[in-house]
Amino acid sequence: MTSDDVTVAGQRALVMGASGNVGACVTRHLAAGGADVRVLLRPTSSTRGIDGADIDRRLGDPFDPATAAKAMADRDVVYYCIVDTRAELKDPAPLFATNVEGLRKVLDVAADANLDKFVFLSTIGTIAVGADGEQVDEDTPFNWAERAGSYIESRRAAEQLVLSYAAERGVPAVVVNVSNPYGPPDWQPRQGMFVQMAALGKMPFYVRGVGSEVVGIDDAADAMLRASVRGRVGERYIASERFMTHRELVTTAADAVGARRPRIGIPMAVVYGFAYLADAIGSVLPVQVPMSRQSAFLLAHTSPASHAKATRELGWTPKPTEGFIARAAEHYVQRQQAGV
Repeated sequence: MTSDDVTVAGQRALVMGASGNVGACVTRHLAAGGADVRVLLRPTSSTRGIDGADIDRRLGDPFDPATAAKAMADRDVVYYCIVDTRAELKDPAPLFATNVEGLRKVLDVAADANLDKFVFLSTIGTIAVGADGEQVDEDTPFNWAERAGSYIESRRAAEQLVLSYAAERGVPAVVVNVSNPYGPPDWQPRQGMFVQMAALGKMPFYVRGVGSEVVGIDDAADAMLRASVRGRVGERYIASERFMTHRELVTTAADAVGARRPRIGIPMAVVYGFAYLADAIGSVLPVQVPMSRQSAFLLAHTSPASHAKATRELGWTPKPTEGFIARAAEHYVQRQQAGV
């Protein structure tokens, strides 16, 4: 699955977070590329994304230093893909417990592990936002901290922690800032929620005037693998193919499976209204609604980003994301028809 100019054959890899969509895809790419792959999963973690792959599975708490050290022993590269993405949480404590404090425990182990690389899965959300659609890159100063909310705050803190361990503790860390990834199998869709709804004919509307950076799931994994071989320690690399409007996203998904196109364009104000209602419900009832003012804000607050650095230094050339969205839509429909 890797390109001809980069190989992971023989690489002794540990994937932490292989139950997630990106982590599972990284695992599959490594196994297909001839790497010696080990994954560390909690006993309760889903393995559907890696079932059938020729890998060494270890079970345990990744934030337990002894467990992490044992899993990391004799490994060349760690791919760290553990992340809590629940921007809608009323209480942000779990975000920081996983995204920052759990990571800190793993980095302490990595500092003594004699690794070649520690490839950290970060997010496009830690990149700046350009004014009036201006394109940004890894070096554009972050400019929306006061509006970012707890999820982005936790991801920025995580990224800064990784870079500090690279500078001060000798961890050979490389950061990959992945945008919204699309593609099968995506067993637990979050970014893929709108694609899934459109494919299943449950998305009559699109949101006007907004969009996001997108990337195919296989290209996201390829960027991670390339970072393990060519990435410079202490550097960040944007892994995103292009900016896509919300209308393009859901229309591509619907067209792929012959579903009715979402035809009603609603303003972002309506989404914010629903988000305020969701927050109100969550404040009085013991439920967690998968929408909030903060997650709505993240939907609207984005801009085009350049992947030129990843192309120049990693040799990363992503394919059009439309094809990955179409494949994801087909899989969602197939799974519904199979009752899976």
